[in-house]
Amino acid sequence: MDIRTIGIDLGKTVFHLVGVNARGEVVVRKKCSRLQLLRFTSNLRECLIGMEACGGSHFLGRALREQGQDVRLMPAQYVKPYVKTNKNDYIDAEACAEAVTRPTMRFVPIKTDDQLDLQSLHRVRERWVVRRTAVINQIRGMLLERGITIREGRHHIEESLPGILEDPDNKLSGALRVLLTQLRLEMQYLHGQIGETDKLIARICGELEQCRRLVAIPGIGPITATATVAAIGNGAAFKKGRGFSAWLGVVPGEHSTGGKQKLTGTSRRGNKYLRKLFVKGAHTVLLQKTKQSSSLSMWLVNLTSRKRPQVATVALANKMARMAWAVLFKGEAYRPPSVPQVIAA
Repeated sequence: MDIRTIGIDLGKTVFHLVGVNARGEVVVRKKCSRLQLLRFTSNLRECLIGMEACGGSHFLGRALREQGQDVRLMPAQYVKPYVKTNKNDYIDAEACAEAVTRPTMRFVPIKTDDQLDLQSLHRVRERWVVRRTAVINQIRGMLLERGITIREGRHHIEESLPGILEDPDNKLSGALRVLLTQLRLEMQYLHGQIGETDKLIARICGELEQCRRLVAIPGIGPITATATVAAIGNGAAFKKGRGFSAWLGVVPGEHSTGGKQKLTGTSRRGNKYLRKLFVKGAHTVLLQKTKQSSSLSMWLVNLTSRKRPQVATVALANKMARMAWAVLFKGEAYRPPSVPQVIAA
């Protein structure tokens, strides 16, 4: 049985495998567990194996690579066009086997355990941040129904809520006071969890050489640096910095036809969480543009004089993304851009 390419449709416990020979003919179809799958592939010579990048794919990809297999992960939206007629697990596996052989296919790098740990840390932290924001909004909404308004922002809630709970003249019922007290305790607990996570991220950032190089870039702190490393590693998946910024979604979208180029607004594709961090960092840099290096400060002043603040923020986020890719891919320290010298006539 000559198997050259394998497509695997992943599941939680059941996996569907399709093997294809050198002529592109399906020679084997198997339904197996994870252990049975690894036993089957361990007895094969080196094959090209294609899978969709999803939950569990990075673990299985590393396990297959340890057996000497050539494993490639692909975005699910790029595999879908190769699904023929109806859809079932074997047809999905066959589509993976066909898509992985395409020379123009884009692949997802297999993450290491350290990258997955960082990714999990950021996901848990973001869930706590979203939950804390929801609690704050719920407190403000409850008080607004009783005619009490509080300015937006967590600090205003923390400062105003104790006085509101102790004020006997605001006509709040006892049940509502108890409920608000419980919500305040939940908010404080979530704030403490987020603070502990930030300390852990800062410690990890100081230990990783890649992150130490990234935090030297204006607008990038420990959270953005560790999230970037968790997402793209050394950046080898992109040929140039523009590819990373396009994947991040901070470049214009395009809808061209008939030889006429038409650029739309910001594409907003790719990693939403990482894009949010870069845009927030860019906004912070713009607020302190006069404190940056001379060349970057001149560029920012010129940019803000021509563009709206929102457009300038995204443009700076694009520039920061390209800087981050260069620092990771080339393995060099960040060097602030130099001021171009004018040659006197």
